This record gives sequence, structure tokens and C-alpha cells, in this order.
Amino acid sequence: MRNVKYKSVWTWLWIVATAISASPLRAAGAGPTPGEMQTGSLLMRMQQGYVTATLLNTDVNIAVNGLVARVSVMQEFRNDGSEWVEGVYVFPLPDKAAVDHMRLYIGDRFIEGEIREKTQAKKEYEQAKQAGKKASLVEQQRANLFTTSVANIAPAETVIVEIEYLEDIRFDDGTFSLRFPMTLTPRYVPGQALPDKQGSGWSADTDLVDDASLITPPMVSAAHGHKVSIHADVNAGMPLEIIASRYHPVNVAESGGRYLVSLAGARVPMDHDFELLWRPVPSSSPRAMVFAETLDGQPHYLLMVMPPATADSAAQPMPREMIFIVDTSGSMHGVSIEQAKQALRRALDALRPGDKFNVVEFNSYTNALFATSVPATASNVSNAQNFVRQLDANGGTEMYPALQFALRTPPQESYLRQIIFITDGAVGNEDGLFELIGQKLAGARLFTVGIGSAPNSWFMRKAAEAGRGTFTVISALHEVGEKMDRLFRKLENPQVTNIDVQWPSGSVVDSYPAIVPDLYLGEPVTVRARADGMFRPGDSVRIAGDSINGAWSRELDLASGDQSAGVGALWARARIASLLDKQRRGADADETRDSIVATALTHHLVSKYTSLIAIDKTPVRPVGDPLTSEQVASLMPYGQSTSAIFGFPATATIAPALRMNGLLTLLAALLLLAASAVRRKVTHGPGS
Repeated sequence: MRNVKYKSVWTWLWIVATAISASPLRAAGAGPTPGEMQTGSLLMRMQQGYVTATLLNTDVNIAVNGLVARVSVMQEFRNDGSEWVEGVYVFPLPDKAAVDHMRLYIGDRFIEGEIREKTQAKKEYEQAKQAGKKASLVEQQRANLFTTSVANIAPAETVIVEIEYLEDIRFDDGTFSLRFPMTLTPRYVPGQALPDKQGSGWSADTDLVDDASLITPPMVSAAHGHKVSIHADVNAGMPLEIIASRYHPVNVAESGGRYLVSLAGARVPMDHDFELLWRPVPSSSPRAMVFAETLDGQPHYLLMVMPPATADSAAQPMPREMIFIVDTSGSMHGVSIEQAKQALRRALDALRPGDKFNVVEFNSYTNALFATSVPATASNVSNAQNFVRQLDANGGTEMYPALQFALRTPPQESYLRQIIFITDGAVGNEDGLFELIGQKLAGARLFTVGIGSAPNSWFMRKAAEAGRGTFTVISALHEVGEKMDRLFRKLENPQVTNIDVQWPSGSVVDSYPAIVPDLYLGEPVTVRARADGMFRPGDSVRIAGDSINGAWSRELDLASGDQSAGVGALWARARIASLLDKQRRGADADETRDSIVATALTHHLVSKYTSLIAIDKTPVRPVGDPLTSEQVASLMPYGQSTSAIFGFPATATIAPALRMNGLLTLLAALLLLAASAVRRKVTHGPGS
């Protein structure tokens, strides 16, 4: 009987071992899984396992003219498998990108993408895919996150996908800059899982993020050969004092007033964003520019006016209530949390006597240093510095309760409430957060500080816009001092408030933003507009507001605007963003959707409701040959840890698999203990 029991135990152990070997943890020697694929590779699932299409080239070409950039992103892939495949990949673009062209190159031919309503484009793509035709589809998931699908790639075939977009150049503190995102920080997805799943990402769709499976591609910590080349042709329209790359070594050549920039290393890994900046030679002339483009008899304008060159300061600055919110979730692990802590320590040192403050950290939970804001005494600041030094990154990104805590009470009239929000913005529930800010902000101002090598810049910019503040990006430790000091100068020097844009009398103009944010030291007012008819010679637009020391205004001659291709598309992009903001605030969903579709179709833009599609007319996949599909992996941002993001509660992307493996391992251990006990009884007998 004892031998039977002993055999039974080892039989159970064998079953457990078999279960573990069949569980989601891959056995040694098996082919690569989606989570191990490198960024930008079309990931193909074949009958023999996972393989990737060989990435032959990725080229980014940037052409800057004044305040507008046109960017081409071209990626070349080869299907090295033995089956017909469909590749699906998610990639980031700048949060203000106006995507207006897509081409699918096959051999010496190319297919130009056409704009369609999103549901119609998806339907046409699926029909082409099933019919065995070459097809490509570009869809927008977020303002800065897109998906491209490529159907019916033959074995040993090379496919090139080219995407073009327009973007306006950022200007801050005397410097122009352009940022090209290389990868994305994995999004945190809150909420309860839904039964159905739209996409093939690692996350289930949830009641709070109903498209989570479309924005969560597999991530890998290292690339195996995937590199990118970048070339920029900068026509700034003025002599430059400096042109440089902030994070990548570059070669710069000047020719006839144009500046040609290329990566010094030819090709680099796509693990952190590329930022190019240039500063004009100082000039005593007014710093104001206007660019124009006329489409179908309607002039479109992109205008920018700078604030006073020197800070106007009140004789006695108003005391502030400073609330510092810092993200300590798993996605902030590594370099990002060090950047955040250094920025926060510097912010605490900048507090003035008479200010109040509080520090709020959040991950899976919200933890405030003080129950309410306290005076900025030496003792309280010292306690806060000790609190910051002990911060560590782990857990989920439950951002909503932290913002709710900071906005739970209206600001006091005797204090100017300024909320400094330090985060990588790696969340999927952006709309709910924008709604909270809009409802609870009252008289406060929200300033966002984007941390890390690939922050969610769209969320950071839109949150600051909703909070009538500004946003700052810090991607390296050596930048913390420079950029935080610049932010403090803005916080201490609001230059112009209650800004109003006054167009010529009798004109009908549709301009954005409808409500212009406060003007801070070193930051311009930027307005995108479309007029129903042409202006007369001598007509000008006036931008006016209240400065600390009285009335302030600037005027721009509308007839002097240089013609610049793309200004109309940038206006359309701003209009679409404004319509989506109204939709979030409760405007009629069908009405705003129709307006967005009409604007996007007119200007050939990808949007929430429109997509680009390219279809070859001739079927190429033989009837009966199978077509397989798989999701692309993206490269983890530089300085971030896969285990930190995916290994902590509420942020794990393979949590169910890990829990199952943990339970199986625990069961195996218990059975081993039982087997050991049985063996002792068999050897020594009862009571031995």
C-alpha cells in the first residue's frame, strides 16, 4: 500500500511537470515569442513558430521650412518565412503630426494611399486581404499612436511602407525644436477586462480603455540589428546661431542658408527619441512670424507672436500653493525615477517664503506627504526632501486618484495654485483624465513635466493645455537643472493673461485654440486660422491681453505671410483636436464625428474616424494558401526596465500567465514535500 501511495505522488509530480512545460513560460530552445521580437519588425506567425520579416532599412527624412516640417518615415521589410503573411505594427509619431500620405511599395511599383472613413477603410482592407490582394491600412489609435497593417506579403518578398506627416515646429525660450519619437513607453491599462478583444496587443480591452489591445504591442529590452537613419534639411528662414541634436551625435553642413543634418553614426537603435534644435542669431527686430497657404480660395494662417523679451515682474509676487505630483509606477523604474526625484528636489528648493506646498506620489495607490498643503518652512521643506529621497518606482499607474486629490478643493483666493505633474504619461485612459482636469481645475494651473526617453507627449501637452499651463520634457539627467530652472522662470513670470485674438472687422475666421492659454516667459502665442475670404492689403490681426504692468498687444500684417505648403493641413489638425475636446466635454458625438470626418477627408488626414488605405487591384495569393498574422514588438525605451514595468502588480502584461506558473510551481513544491514525507515513512516506517 505504501508503494502505491509513493507511486501516486510521483505520478502527480510528472503531471505537474508536464503542465509547467506546456504553460506560457517557453521551454528552452523554442523559437522566439512576440515579446522577444525587435521593434519595427513585421512579426509573422508561421506553422513552425514565430519568425520575423528581415528589416532591411528604416529611413527618416525631415524637411523644415520656417515653422512647418514635412517628415517621411520609410521602412523596408522582407518576408523570410515560407508562408503568406500579414504584418501589424504599432508605432509612435509626434502628438501634433498631421498624417496625410501613405505609400505601399512592391518591387518597382507603388500604391498611393487614399483617405476613407475608418469603418469603410477597415472593410475594404479586410475584403482585399481575404481576396489575396496586396493592401496596407494606416489607422490612428491616439493622436501620437498609429497602427499600420500590411496584407499578403509573399515568401521572400520585400515590402516598403512609407508614411508622411506634417508638423509645426515648437519654439521655447528662444529655441526652435523638433522631436521624432523612436518607440513608446508601455501604457498602463486600468479597469475591468471586457470579454471581447479588438486587437492583438498584450492587454485585454477594459471598461476604462476599450481599445487597450490596439495600443499595447509586445515590448523587448534589446534589438538585434534594427537601426534607423535620420536626415534633415532645415530652411529656418533666418541665420542660425546654433543647430544641434540633444541626444544623438550629428553631422551638420550649411549650404546657401540651409542646414543639412544627419546622424553621425549613420544608423542608431530606436530606443530613445530624436530631438533637433536650432536657435536664430539674436535680432532687435520684433519676434513675430506669419505663414500662409491658400486652398480653394480660403487663406489658412499659422502665426506666432513672442511675449515681451524681458520679464515683467510684479512689485510683490502673489504667494503660491505648489502641489507636486510625482509618478512612482513601474514604468518610471531606472533612469526615469532618478530624473523625477532630481527635478522634484530642485522644485522644493525653489519654494519662496510665504508659499504653501504638498508632495503627492502615486503608483497603484496615492500617498500624500501632508493631508493638506503646508507653509514652506525650512522644517516642512526638509521633511519633503527626505520623503523624495526615499521614493522608489513600482506598481501600477493609477493617475486619476492623485489628480483628484490635488484638485479636490477650490484654490484659495489669496494663493495662486500651481500643480506640477511629473510623469512619463504612460496611461491608456487619457480621455478620463482630461475630463477630470476640465471639471475640477477651477482657478488652478497645471504644468506637466514629461520624464524618460519616450514619454507620452500627447497626454503631457493636452493635460497642460486643459490645465492652462505649459509642458516640459526631460529625457536625460543632465537636463534636469536646465529645464526645471526654465520652468521655474515661467512659474514666477506669467506675462500675459486673458489673451484675445482680434481679426479684421467683418471677417469670418475659424481659429485655434479658441481659448488661448496664458503667456509665459519665453513661450509664444501660436494660432492656426482659416478665413472664409481673402484679406485686403493692410489688414492685420491683433493679439492683446493683460500683462502684470498693464495692457499688452502685438500686431501681424496678414498680407506679409509667406506661402508655406502644409499650413492648411495643420489648421485642419488643430480643428480636429478641438472638436475631440468638445466631444469629451459632452458635445453631441454624432455631430462632432461628422465634422471631424468632413475636415479630415477634405485635407486627406488620418484621424480618429478616418484612415489611409492602399489596395493593389490584382490578387496575388493563390486560392487556398493560408494567410497568417501577428503583432509587432517595440523596443523598450532607453533606461527603462522590462521587469520593472511588466513585473509589478497592475502593470504586468503577462500577469495571468505568471500567476498560473506561480500556482503550478507552488503545487509542485507541495507535492515534493508530500513525496519526501511518504519516502521517509516507506524507509523508516511509522513513528520513526
